Amino acid sequence: MNKLTYPIDLGFIAEESERLVAENEQFRSYLRSLDQDLDTTVQALNQRISSAVDCTACGNCCRSLLINVSQEEAVALADRTGLSLAELKQSHLEESLGGQLIINTIPCHFLEQNKCTIYENRFAECREFPHLHKDGFRDRLFGILMHYGRCPIVYYVVEELKGITDFRTNTNLAI
Repeated sequence: MNKLTYPIDLGFIAEESERLVAENEQFRSYLRSLDQDLDTTVQALNQRISSAVDCTACGNCCRSLLINVSQEEAVALADRTGLSLAELKQSHLEESLGGQLIINTIPCHFLEQNKCTIYENRFAECREFPHLHKDGFRDRLFGILMHYGRCPIVYYVVEELKGITDFRTNTNLAI
């Protein structure tokens, strides 16, 4: 049996994101009006789609997002790299006045040929992205749609969810 795969055409996805801004805003409103459990549906879509998208053929999240790093993750990374925490902060991290740490470059220092060089020890925010496995999808839709034009998984989950919820039929969109 052939495994289903989804094409990773970042140019197409970015263009569709621009083209469908108004539609996606209507979709947000439409989902707020639905009286059904979206989390179970989205999580099932995410599981199926994320297993069929080769993130190493993309790496767009690592090339375009700010990555938050916890103090514990910074200490662990310093230990793994043999750097002191101060050296790591100087070379790889930026610290806000409030103490929040982020990777200080986009793309991420640890991205090489679309692969994470610290994958087994990657940061929690990286492991969790694109956050579609979490509850509260409806409440987080604004943030999720920010990644619609960046992440093939988000794009395909949202597009399939439009079909499952009969969004286009029920809103009489001209396609």
